Amino acid sequence: MRALARLVARADGRGGTALVELHGETPLLLRQTPTDCGVATVHLVGGAAGPLAGDDLRLEIEVGPGAAVRVHSVAASIALPGRAGAVSRMAVRAVVHAGATLHWLPEQLVAAAGCAHLAESRIALAAGASLRWRDELICGRYGEVPGGAVVHTQVDYAGRPLLRQSLAVGPNAPGWAGPAVLGGAPATGSLLVVDPSRPAEPPTAEGSVARLPLAGGPGTLWTATAPDAHTLRAHLTV
Repeated sequence: MRALARLVARADGRGGTALVELHGETPLLLRQTPTDCGVATVHLVGGAAGPLAGDDLRLEIEVGPGAAVRVHSVAASIALPGRAGAVSRMAVRAVVHAGATLHWLPEQLVAAAGCAHLAESRIALAAGASLRWRDELICGRYGEVPGGAVVHTQVDYAGRPLLRQSLAVGPNAPGWAGPAVLGGAPATGSLLVVDPSRPAEPPTAEGSVARLPLAGGPGTLWTATAPDAHTLRAHLTV
């Protein structure tokens, strides 16, 4: 299955945000929900099971100058096996203009047994843009060994690299569960906050949570591992 969804937001001139384009195809269905303090809110609704191996899904987001958008999903995304040798792909491309804000806060990605999935996000931020970007990965459903999943995130700020991050788990990722990567934890994730008005914070590491200021712009990255999705979400709520 191939699907394309697109979201375009513009400042409405009254302190709010208008969604001038909101288009989706099954299983990537976009639904606008009540605005929160001038921030346009959209939920991603899965119109079919999956993604299944062989699916090619794309989501494009553009947030115009002065606009603010929050994107959630209504449920976790479960990457499932499909035809032999096929890979499922979910690609997100986001452009956030000067003075704009994007909150990307979906539910978790679950790498079910036998899956082969690639989640790739590329975000371009203009100088003065703000971002809150959360990725969470659960390694298998309850009691099962996960399939193969790769999560890659690329963020540029003012035309310069800010973050390049990749994580691979599953049978084709040697050592992924070892002490150098997840240390046996079944849940892992990260939260990137880019806010030009926020004071820089020093690096810290407490238990399974680390905070790292980034050199390429006004960004801070939190990373965490956890025994379950609930604990992981608590670690990444800052």
